[in-house]
Amino acid sequence: MRLFLAIDPPDDLLERVAEAAHALRSDGDGLRWSQPADWHLTLVFLGEISDERRSLLEQRFAAELRHHQPLSLAVRGAGTFPGDDTRARVLWAGFEGDIGALGRLAADLRRVARKSGVPIEHRPYVPHLTLARSRVPADVSRHRWVLRSLATPFWTADSVRLLQTIPGGSPRYRTVATWPLG
Repeated sequence: MRLFLAIDPPDDLLERVAEAAHALRSDGDGLRWSQPADWHLTLVFLGEISDERRSLLEQRFAAELRHHQPLSLAVRGAGTFPGDDTRARVLWAGFEGDIGALGRLAADLRRVARKSGVPIEHRPYVPHLTLARSRVPADVSRHRWVLRSLATPFWTADSVRLLQTIPGGSPRYRTVATWPLG
């Protein structure tokens, strides 16, 4: 099964982000807008994991998460992948708050996964909610400009979920396990 670790922002916060994103949607912009029910703050993408390895990973992740305290986070502004707004494939909402601790959490979970034999990509960690994707590079500079003032209240992220991706399914993700932080 395809698995990843994520933090879920609260529903009321996602509603605020959805309102801001909805105002940007237009027919013919070439963007595929994601649904708020699918939004999460990914920590580590694990890929295909066997049931045997999943059981081991669950134990190791639970032990690691005890060493990390809850985080104060808020959604702030927007960005793109790659970083050129005029040739973007992904438009995302960013985060503010305990970003250093969030980065350490993601790095420590990646380390646990690697030590457990899971190949993890080496790329900088950029905390975000994916709002829209494009199959071809698109100019989303207007979208990013509008979202620059996106700001939600802070909330306390106090748990991490292990999620399974369900190809073509609805919902797109299923919770496999949940652990508290701290």
